Amino acid sequence: MPLRLPLPCTMVALILVALAAIAASPAHSQEPVEQFFRGKTVNIYVGSSAGGGYDTYGRLLARHFGKHIPGQPTIVVQNMPGAGSNKASGYIYTVAPKDGTAIGAIFPGAILQPLLGDAAVQHEPNKFIYLGSANSDVYHCFWRTDAPAKSFREALDKEVILGASNEGGTTRDLPAMMNNLAGAKFRIVTGYAGSKEIGLAVERNEVHGACGIGWTGFTTLYPHWFEKKLVTMTLQLSVKGHAELNAMGVPLATEFGRTKEDRQAMELVLSQGVFGRPFVLPPGVPPERAEALRKAFMAAMTDPALISDAKKANLDLEALSGSDLQTLIASLYALPPAIVEKAKQSMIYKPAR
Repeated sequence: MPLRLPLPCTMVALILVALAAIAASPAHSQEPVEQFFRGKTVNIYVGSSAGGGYDTYGRLLARHFGKHIPGQPTIVVQNMPGAGSNKASGYIYTVAPKDGTAIGAIFPGAILQPLLGDAAVQHEPNKFIYLGSANSDVYHCFWRTDAPAKSFREALDKEVILGASNEGGTTRDLPAMMNNLAGAKFRIVTGYAGSKEIGLAVERNEVHGACGIGWTGFTTLYPHWFEKKLVTMTLQLSVKGHAELNAMGVPLATEFGRTKEDRQAMELVLSQGVFGRPFVLPPGVPPERAEALRKAFMAAMTDPALISDAKKANLDLEALSGSDLQTLIASLYALPPAIVEKAKQSMIYKPAR
């Protein structure tokens, strides 16, 4: 029989260390993704009340998301309105389980709030794990054809009266930005409850028009405006624009920035339109589960059944992947402080004396 010599102590120690490392490796210590999600419930916390646009997109995703996730978990939507979705954002960031079973459907403003706002929030948007965004929003300016200015360029010299909601809303903040960064002569009348009320004010000729209302569905809401040629589309408050408005030759806001810094500040403020319906995970979700959810999100967004449901509900889809959105948010939070401060100051409305 061959002689068996005892292993040196150092070799025994090395083997034990190697075995311990193998046992502790992610492949052995964590359940496979499919096994984890099977039988689980994944909650989507929508940062608005039921029936609104964000809720509609959240429920659209929920109907088709589960079948694309390994293990096919049940998807449940819960509404958590409050503070411009900062309540839901704070919950996802600080309270929700960090295992892949909690997703936030939040406002773009909640992502930019720590950069551009003064109110304290409980979340750090650049630390979220981004699943992706379901669509992009293109805000625009329009006014009556009998307004003093016939184009945005003319509004640099002639006063145009715009209806708006209040500070913090796009109809108030975006025209203020164009005043400060492009030299527009907008007089902003605040206090309207929403776009419907602003539209009625335009029809009654209380105001000339508005800036900061989304283009999606605009022609459906006001078909008679276009039939009677009551209004003109004058500016796209967007980084890249909408195909329909581009075809009309409606210019982009950034074309009117007076300096490179002005244009960079505009791009920061308008970037929220690029990720119109963002979905996020809390920091700390295991990487393999986060990646599986990201893949499932994009698979759901290209699912013919989801696309059919979106068309029936007149919902735009322009999905942005989680990795691309993560990169975009990181770039925004890495902007020079001077650009961030310029963007923040640009949304302060200073009425002409």
